[in-house]
Amino acid sequence: MTDPRILVLIPARMAATRLPGKPLADIAGLPMIVHVLRRAEAAGIGRVAVATDTAEIAAVVSAHGGEAVMTRPEHPSGSDRIHEAMQKLDSDGKAEIVVNLQGDFPTITIDNIRDVLPPLQDPAVDIATLASQIHTQEEDLAPSVVKAIGTSLGGRRMRALYFTRATAPTGDGPRYHHIGLYAYRRAALERYVSLPPSPLELQEKLEQLRALEAGMRIDFTIVDTVPRGVDTPADLETARGILSNPEPLLQGRA
Repeated sequence: MTDPRILVLIPARMAATRLPGKPLADIAGLPMIVHVLRRAEAAGIGRVAVATDTAEIAAVVSAHGGEAVMTRPEHPSGSDRIHEAMQKLDSDGKAEIVVNLQGDFPTITIDNIRDVLPPLQDPAVDIATLASQIHTQEEDLAPSVVKAIGTSLGGRRMRALYFTRATAPTGDGPRYHHIGLYAYRRAALERYVSLPPSPLELQEKLEQLRALEAGMRIDFTIVDTVPRGVDTPADLETARGILSNPEPLLQGRA
């Protein structure tokens, strides 16, 4: 039984700059968006729906037994899209937590999806997300790998202090690769989408900095694996190789 207080929303649109139409790209016999939908459903944490501005995506989701909600095409971010979807699907306000699962994460594991929720057990936390320790110089130096900087709260939990595309923090010690999966308290999502873009958000091109600059608290869980996002044709081929045997992704921790 999924938790009625949790809504898992997957934003998806066709107009990707580097890989147009990627939600419907075939991966191991299924459209990419269906792989993400299957992971979210298997995680079993809440009601799952795809938020899209494209009738073709909605039709594919429905044909595979999923729920889709149509949203306006002009949204500047996935967070704005899921906010509209939340209002349509849960107008009476029963959902207390809204999970934003990117539609281009076909290799995400169900454990990763579940691991985003525990920080919200602390009422002081507004937004929860994930990160994984960096082990290669390539990740360390790549601006495309966003680094999550935080202070340890014990175990696998950290409180976020900053996010950056730079190699940070400097010096000896671990660095963490931020994973763009978010769980918002409903009130936090409503506040976030009402805020204008912040100076550091615009400078770093990282939307989560808007929340930090507004004084909102973000905590993250350290996980063992990083899902491979699909942004380019090469990424798509990598995902096809991984998903030639998707069973490990659907098997959670006992």
